[in-house]
Amino acid sequence: MLDKPNLPPLDVEATRYLASGIRFLSMDAVEAANSGHPGMPLGMADVATVLFSRFMKFDASQPNWPDRDRFVLSAGHGSMLLYSLLHLTGYEDFSIDELKRFRQLHSKAAGHPEFGEGAGIETTTGPLGQGLATAVGMALAERILNARFGSELCEHYTYTIAGDGCLMEGVSQEAISLAGHLKLNKLIVLWDDNRITIDGATNLTTSDDVAGRFASANWNTDAVDGHDPAAIASAIERARQSDKPTLIACRTTIGYGAGKKAGTSGVHGSPLGAEGIAFARDYFKWAHEPFVLPEDLTDQWKSFGRRGADDAKAWGERLASADAAQREAFERVLKDGFDGDPADMLAELKTKMIADKASLATRKAGQMVIDALAAKSQKLIGGSADLSGSNLTKAGAAKPVQAGAYDGNYVFYGVREHAMAAIMNGLSLHGGFTPFGGTFLCFSDYARPAMRLSALMHQPVVYVMTHDSIGQGEDGPTHQPIEHLASLRAMPNMLVMRPADGVETVECWEAALGGVKAPTTLVLSRQNLKAVRTEASAENLSAKGGYVLREAEGGARDVTILATGSEVEIAVAAAERLAGEGVKAAVVSLPCWELFAQQPKSYRDTVLGSAPRIAVEAASPFGWTRFVEDEDDVIGMTGFGASAPGGDLYKHFGITAEKVAEKAKAKARA
Repeated sequence: MLDKPNLPPLDVEATRYLASGIRFLSMDAVEAANSGHPGMPLGMADVATVLFSRFMKFDASQPNWPDRDRFVLSAGHGSMLLYSLLHLTGYEDFSIDELKRFRQLHSKAAGHPEFGEGAGIETTTGPLGQGLATAVGMALAERILNARFGSELCEHYTYTIAGDGCLMEGVSQEAISLAGHLKLNKLIVLWDDNRITIDGATNLTTSDDVAGRFASANWNTDAVDGHDPAAIASAIERARQSDKPTLIACRTTIGYGAGKKAGTSGVHGSPLGAEGIAFARDYFKWAHEPFVLPEDLTDQWKSFGRRGADDAKAWGERLASADAAQREAFERVLKDGFDGDPADMLAELKTKMIADKASLATRKAGQMVIDALAAKSQKLIGGSADLSGSNLTKAGAAKPVQAGAYDGNYVFYGVREHAMAAIMNGLSLHGGFTPFGGTFLCFSDYARPAMRLSALMHQPVVYVMTHDSIGQGEDGPTHQPIEHLASLRAMPNMLVMRPADGVETVECWEAALGGVKAPTTLVLSRQNLKAVRTEASAENLSAKGGYVLREAEGGARDVTILATGSEVEIAVAAAERLAGEGVKAAVVSLPCWELFAQQPKSYRDTVLGSAPRIAVEAASPFGWTRFVEDEDDVIGMTGFGASAPGGDLYKHFGITAEKVAEKAKAKARA
């Protein structure tokens, strides 16, 4: 259905002519902006032209057709290559006027491709290696949906152009290792092998055998002259027949045709200038003014953008004629959002937790949530970075995704936190999945660049981060997060949720899956926590971000104690101690600061109250001054942890009910 073994002979000169459209749009836009990276578009124009003119399955008039091929420009600095392709093939969002405003305020043609800014941009790229790793997630999504619904509804390729910088970044090794292991044969990487980075020739910094590296990771490899259209086409045809993912090393000249700057780092990240453009116009025999394209060239390119319309129509007919149950299931998972109401799915579990009043680790409560969701959801797909038994992310009935057996719902990511996060972005962006993946909170540092892109792209990826504090104990300060909560809370559009018990854990999962256009970091404990939510509530209090857990008894508050997660039970114990001393203390649980900030001011004022406030959290106090007067009002961690049982560490660092009560009493009487 996809392969085209009888492709017509390739017209080399015509292909090079079409590639000139990419080259001159790219150099003209960079020149107009006086900013950008023209070298890569000039060097990879031939490769991109062959790919889009002969192989890419897409319909520019239906940019989100589910069974389209995916194209990811991992080398996102060369963004004008992508914008030129989208303009030439007829994507409405990328008119010539939009390209003329390249890198200007509110232009869809941003400095690096930004998902959501214009149709045809499959993912945000720019941080090198991220696009390649995200493409692995897209290719994995394709294989899983293919296994579930068959080739009639899902069979397409994922192509990515990656540069030397992408392959130097460590995330690339993590991603290609897993892709090779899973034999994601619909993934084809076109490596811009120009041997230049910003600092100069790549031999300044690396002696890698790149093809050997990919081959050792179970990839098929090939190498071509990146300026020979016939060789490029033959290599892509071979790659499409492989039973493994494929790397095609395309030997190119950066800034091809740009005179003395060609082949140098000088053309990487700065405009060509009048001399370079004049040389290129002469070299390619291009007699047109800036941003002017000949009609025969634009007509041919537009035909490529329309070519997939028949494929899209045929696909729609296959979907319409599919078995009703299969069609309904496919349409349900492809819709935006979660495939069901998480509150309904978890109502029974929430009721049980309130009734049981059991002490349990919130990671264990999280596993119970995952079990309940996995029994009813087809979109949910889990995983862990080699910590399944510690994160408790694997549902009892979870089925692993394996090479040749892709119809599972759990991914063993291995010790690859960074790639896991980027791959989950790819799963989410592709459509059909709500991904979650686990590691220790301390190791969010490894995943953070991809987590940031989740937030930037508004992808509802769920990060299950366990071992939330010094309470994890004997592993010591290398594994005990201190600054991580503050760091993640500082990230725009990231929901950081730290539930205090099983009920709050259920509610936080509900909120994470309830239609938010943001990723969620669920911060869960290793140690057992007392049940603090013991009364039934139809309302999801945690979804408000903060609420009064225990109101002061006997009149107006003397003091309010704020806490999150593991320390809420400490705050409750302190309030009870204070009550015995005649001090009226309220306890506010703040599981998610970001959601709390979204509530009306009147609600926030009521929850926080007008009495003096202190806070307790076994982490850096940084950031708490939005709720308390200064950091001296926070009982937390001002240094790293230590190796000892968790309970001993709480006492050692003074994070106890006694210390909280002492500080609260002093604050109340100040």
